[in-house]
Formats: sequence, C-alpha cells, structure tokens
Amino acid sequence: MAEWWSIEVFHADLSARQWKSSHENALIEAALSHGALDWVWHEHRTGVVLELAFRDDEAWEGFRALPAVRAALDAAPDPVNGLIVYRGRGGASGSRWPRRRGPRPSAGAMARPEPTEEKVLDLTEARPPAR
Repeated sequence: MAEWWSIEVFHADLSARQWKSSHENALIEAALSHGALDWVWHEHRTGVVLELAFRDDEAWEGFRALPAVRAALDAAPDPVNGLIVYRGRGGASGSRWPRRRGPRPSAGAMARPEPTEEKVLDLTEARPPAR
C-alpha cells in the first residue's frame, strides 16, 4: 500500500509554474531514487501540486530530508505563506471541503487583547537614595 504526499506551491511574485519548470527534474529524480512508487503534477489557477506515493513514512522522510528537495522547497515563490506540504493527495483529486483561495495570512489568527489597565509611573516625587 502506498502513502501519498503532496507539495503545493502557490503563485506569488514569481509564478509557481516557473518554479515547477526549474525544479521538477531534480524533485522527480530524487523521489524515484529514494523509493517513490508514483508521482503526478497538477496545475491549477492558484499554483501547482506535486503528488508523490511512497511505500512508507520512512521513505518519504528520507526524500524530504534530501538537500535537493530542501533547496527546491526553499526556492518556492513564497516559502512562508505559499508552500504547503501535507499527507494525502491534493490538486485535482477532489476534497470534501472547498479549499480557500490563495495562501492563508500568517498573522490573521487572532487579535491580541487590549491592555485593560494602563500603569503610569510618576517620577516627579521620586527622591534620590539616602547616603
């Protein structure tokens, strides 16, 4: 039985398709040489998805730790907000829940609470220490 993993790259200042054309050969060669059973590329309007099937988690972790793979992921158009690596198939495989458009904002989780009490230090009545 194969375990599927997905690498999803979204468009940013640079096109995800350009990223794919630059790194697809290195990624596929690394995957096949480290036990990938199958692979599929999908292109969609917000980016690209690479789906990879490995025999087990150890094979996936070995592939994921390769310097060529890490370099390709670091070279994504937006490696912080525009790169998602997850277990399972993505892209055109269908989902029970619709995917949000574009990458999620990193700072939009929750607003910080406002301070309830402002502390003021009055220095006008401070005396120098006694000698």
